[in-house]
Amino acid sequence: MDTLRGQLASVYGAVSVQLYLADYGLTVLQPVNGVAHPDEALSLHNTPEGRAFGSQEPHEQEARHRDAVDHHLPVTVRGERLGILTVRLPADRSTPDTVEGLTQVAELLGHEILVAERDTDLYQRARRVNRLTLAAEMQWELLPARACTAEEYAIGAQLEPAYAIHGDNFDWAADAEELTLAVTNGMGEGIQASLLTNLAVNALRNARRAGIGIADQAALADQALYEQHRGASYVSTLLLRFELATGWVEAVDAGSPQLWRQRDKTVERIDLDAQLPLGMFEESDYVAQRFQVLPGDRLFFVSDGVYAAVSPQGEVYGERALARAISATSLLPAAMVPRAVLRELTAYREAESMDDALVLCVDWFGRRS
Repeated sequence: MDTLRGQLASVYGAVSVQLYLADYGLTVLQPVNGVAHPDEALSLHNTPEGRAFGSQEPHEQEARHRDAVDHHLPVTVRGERLGILTVRLPADRSTPDTVEGLTQVAELLGHEILVAERDTDLYQRARRVNRLTLAAEMQWELLPARACTAEEYAIGAQLEPAYAIHGDNFDWAADAEELTLAVTNGMGEGIQASLLTNLAVNALRNARRAGIGIADQAALADQALYEQHRGASYVSTLLLRFELATGWVEAVDAGSPQLWRQRDKTVERIDLDAQLPLGMFEESDYVAQRFQVLPGDRLFFVSDGVYAAVSPQGEVYGERALARAISATSLLPAAMVPRAVLRELTAYREAESMDDALVLCVDWFGRRS
């Protein structure tokens, strides 16, 4: 940031430069100062910086003394919304060409942050308004980005409670021809659940990177878990592989995560053949099913911490409430949908409930050719 400040002052006459990063819970923007101060955090919902983050468009704000303008610029990498770069410029330097240049700088900054995170904890610390539990630390380190965009699809995902997650997890990987998604839920609580999920995700990745199909990926992960725990612990998994050119999908349903689809105004659950969770029995066989997604389809993956959540009155959240929540978020981009659904769920369920809740959203555009 020191290097960036010097360059922006030299090239654009910047008066001040500040980077804010979204916290794990996607509730506030925290300044990157080296030391996190909660009182310096900015709301994502009612601040100019938050509006720029939500819209993913540059936002201008006149400074107090009216002789300068603050430019709030999204810092985003392939759909992953990292934060906001705020640059204060003299009013006479705030031109459309300058804003275009600063927007490119913010995009480049996002890529540099991802590279820098290999060697520093500075940006990880800035994302925390509270201390992560050890189990949550392990889970967040295991995750890919919380969002990703490509020509054929856009993905958004979120976990709650963000600072105390333990068993739920998501993973994805893509190449030129296919996208593979996995939603996992390790049984148990705390570090034991996190360790179990860690083993399952890495076993699936190991099998996927060997270039084999998803049914065999599930089988190999099942063997790894059973060999370690002999059926005493297991992992619920929903595994999908998308053909990017055609929209055909192979799916293996091995446990509790549910798959929902919104097509036009119709919201419905996609029923798949239930197969055994990974690691429950020795040498389980898995069979992939096929279905097709169409351009405009939106898919939802939810863990049992969502559809089985219980209100203080003992009422289960259930499928009807989930379908309403999906419909209510239909105008939001995929990256923002999971947080919106989980925010409603938090208001519904018991305050003391700490069960993991995961929502993953996929918007399918299809290949234009």
